[in-house]
Amino acid sequence: MLSSGLTLIFSMMGVLNFAHASFYMLGAYAAYALVGVLGFWPSLILSPLVVGLLGAGFERMALRRVHKFGHVPELLITFGVSYVILELVQLIFGRTAVPFTPPPSLQGSAFTFVQSASSGFSIVWGAAPADVCAQASCSNFPLTRLFMMGVALLMLVSLWLLLTRTRIGLVIQAALTHPDMAEALGHNVPRVLMMVFGGGCALAGLAGVIGGFTFVTEPSMALVVGPIIFVVIVVGGIGSLAGAFVGSLVIGLLQTLPLTIDASLGSALAGIGIKFGPDSVLYPILRQRVADLTPTLPYLLMVLILIFRPKGLLGTRED
Repeated sequence: MLSSGLTLIFSMMGVLNFAHASFYMLGAYAAYALVGVLGFWPSLILSPLVVGLLGAGFERMALRRVHKFGHVPELLITFGVSYVILELVQLIFGRTAVPFTPPPSLQGSAFTFVQSASSGFSIVWGAAPADVCAQASCSNFPLTRLFMMGVALLMLVSLWLLLTRTRIGLVIQAALTHPDMAEALGHNVPRVLMMVFGGGCALAGLAGVIGGFTFVTEPSMALVVGPIIFVVIVVGGIGSLAGAFVGSLVIGLLQTLPLTIDASLGSALAGIGIKFGPDSVLYPILRQRVADLTPTLPYLLMVLILIFRPKGLLGTRED
């Protein structure tokens, strides 16, 4: 959800927004502030709009003024505004987590995986009865995660339809590739770019609302997801929405599946006859469990992608 908004901004404007994760955090805190007044579902709709307006205002008042000076000033100003947002959030809401919980309609289990010796593997919609879980192994899939997956897919399809099947999408692409011709046809190109930046920030705000009640709403939430967003778009391909989707799946699996492997690299090599003793230079690395190395695997994949396929898995740009 986050990488799609960042990809939209970069593919349309060429701006690598370092403050994207900060707008994600703003979405969570805006929803938390509005829930007590309007309720959850109106806050889910209004919070991304508020974040989108803030993003459009930032583009109009600050980012547009440095756009003509190149990419480095753009990176610096978005990097700086991320710290401003962090300090403002800590000043208003404090430095600790706030109690932002999902509504009752999104609490509980969407379905339960049940595995028993007698009946084998089965899926029970909702929470499995206690007597069933007492005799079998049960694993619950939270309803909030299912809601997150549905919104992410809806966001991807909506963006694709908007950019490829509507007049607005054609105007946006024309403003990117042929700005002079778009202005000659009567379109306000700076306003179009402002709307694109605001739309990308609104998508980050929507992700923040869902991420806020699914995980935890705290000032450090932007720092947690910020670096991995750029890994996703580099692996998938900078500027490609399909690449952002594929990159998200790849990085998600790479962060999850190795956690189930308790063996070390050394034991894997020993299984094929290659052994390293404690006096070996590589022994401190080879004795590490694969599960312990999981946080580094996405960044290792990004390095390999940049070396062997700089445009990413589905990217089209070489620069």
